[in-house]
Amino acid sequence: MTVSDLPWEPPAAGTEAEHLVGALDRMRATFRWKADGLDSTGLHATVGASTMTLAGLLKHLALVEDAYFSVRLAGEPYGPPWSEHAADFEADPDWEWHSAADDAPEELTALYDAATARSRENLGRALAAGGLDQLVDVGWTDDRKPSLRRMLCDLVEEYGRHTGHADLLREAVDGRVGEDPPADWAWPGRPTTANE
Repeated sequence: MTVSDLPWEPPAAGTEAEHLVGALDRMRATFRWKADGLDSTGLHATVGASTMTLAGLLKHLALVEDAYFSVRLAGEPYGPPWSEHAADFEADPDWEWHSAADDAPEELTALYDAATARSRENLGRALAAGGLDQLVDVGWTDDRKPSLRRMLCDLVEEYGRHTGHADLLREAVDGRVGEDPPADWAWPGRPTTANE
């Protein structure tokens, strides 16, 4: 298997959109690999004085995916579990982080995988309809609307920060380290290409 055969490897020479989406998918794959295969104890482990867990990161990034690609990009309302009564962000602005302590590993990974699948669909439609220069549907509090390009760059930054957190947390749990998943790793929720 060559590097270009890896499903998380960005193109060697693609378009700007292909590179941005490829960079985002590589970060998604690396993050998901860091959270893969752990039981509840592993997903809820902390490091040092931090209360951050891989469980909280899974739920937070699922929320971020839906916020960026469903709400902001597509103008859709939040769906479950964010829209349910249990998600009381006014009472607890960090609800997704705190409530993850009550969620089973299978629930968290399914939530994350479903959110990234929705994001890929919404992003694919948007890129086909208007490319990176289009403005997203929901902007900032001052009514400015960023371009899809800016939003993708912001999400790559978000993943970069949290994948670094996942690196530390996973290494503390069982010693797993590495920049990318191994070539034989089966990516749950893996995006497919047109020729698959």
